[in-house]
Amino acid sequence: MTSKRYMRSSQVAARRLGDEIIIMSAPDSTLFTLNEVAALIWEASDGSLGLNEIVERDICPAYDVRADVALQDAESLAEELAARGLLLPCEEPVLAALESK
Repeated sequence: MTSKRYMRSSQVAARRLGDEIIIMSAPDSTLFTLNEVAALIWEASDGSLGLNEIVERDICPAYDVRADVALQDAESLAEELAARGLLLPCEEPVLAALESK
């Protein structure tokens, strides 16, 4: 089963500070802080991979967590960030992201 793909919105500014990422939404100047796990998901969300692939590649090897549990948490995070306009859902892989890797 293929999970949803997301890419970062161009309407935000993000900066890594240690293990966290601080994001500012340009439309309303709202600040968000992502913990280290959410930061991994954020950085990998370039539209080229599904959340399941990001979880299997980045989250499970780094943390002692089952893939199904991590994927459920990643989906909740991505949906919340998408609802705030920080991530954008992608129907198909973003080719430019695939070509730049």
